[in-house]
Amino acid sequence: MEYEIKKEEKFEYLEVGEGETLMLLHGLFGALSNFSDLIEKFRTTHKVVVPLLPLFDLDILHTSVTGLAKHVTQFIEHKGYDQVHLLGNSLGGHVGLVYVLKHPEKVKSLILTGSSGLFENAMGDSYPKRGDYEYIKNKTALTFYDPAMATPELVDEVFEITRNRIKVIKIIALAKSAIRNNLGEELNQIKVPTCLIWGKNDTVTPPFVAEEFKKLIPQAELHFIDKCGHAPMMEVPAEFNDILYAFLMSLPK
Repeated sequence: MEYEIKKEEKFEYLEVGEGETLMLLHGLFGALSNFSDLIEKFRTTHKVVVPLLPLFDLDILHTSVTGLAKHVTQFIEHKGYDQVHLLGNSLGGHVGLVYVLKHPEKVKSLILTGSSGLFENAMGDSYPKRGDYEYIKNKTALTFYDPAMATPELVDEVFEITRNRIKVIKIIALAKSAIRNNLGEELNQIKVPTCLIWGKNDTVTPPFVAEEFKKLIPQAELHFIDKCGHAPMMEVPAEFNDILYAFLMSLPK
C-alpha cells in the first residue's frame, strides 16, 4: 500500500481516516510498511497518524530517546492533537513512554509492543557491521519468530541504512540512549489505560520485560501472542489488530 507522506515545516507524517487519533511510533529500523495492516484496519474507525521519526536528522547531541520524544511533542503541538491513543513498537514504545510521562493530559491510552524502556538485548557490540549482508540478514531475521518474515526487501532496507557511516553512528547513539534511559522508577506515574501486546518469542525484549511493564504500570493489561517475535503488528497482524480493537472499544468514549 502506497501512502501519501505529508510535509509541514520539519514534520513528515501520514494521516488517514477520521475519529479519535491513533498515533503509531515506529522503532529503530521501522518504516510505514511495519504498520500497513494496522493502518488499513483502523483507518475506518480512527484518524491514524504516523509521524516519521527523525532517526538520522537530529544532531548527534540530540540523537536520543528524549530528542525523539521532543520531536513528537512538537509534532502533537503543531497538529493540535488531543486525547491521543499512542502506540509504539520497540524504540517507538520507549519514545511514547517518555512522552506520556511528560504530557499525560494529552494521552487517552497507551499501547506498547516489544517496547524498550526497561530492558532490551542490544543488537550486539559490533552491530551494525557495515557491508556484511549475511550478518544483517541474520540479525534482521532474529526480530521475528518466523525468519521468512525477513524478506529480501526488508533486509535490503536495513542493509542500505547500515552502509552509511553517519547513520550507523546515529543508530548506535540511539541504541545506547535506550539502554541508559531506564524508566523503571517512573512507570508507576503512568495513569492512562495501557495495553501491552507482546510476542511470546520476542528475543529483543523478552516476555519477562512485558511482565515487568505490567507490574509497574498501574492500569496495564498484558496479551501474549504465541509464535511471534519482536514486531507482532507485522508478524501476526490479524491477532494483533483484534487485541488492539477490543482494547480501544473498551475505553470510555
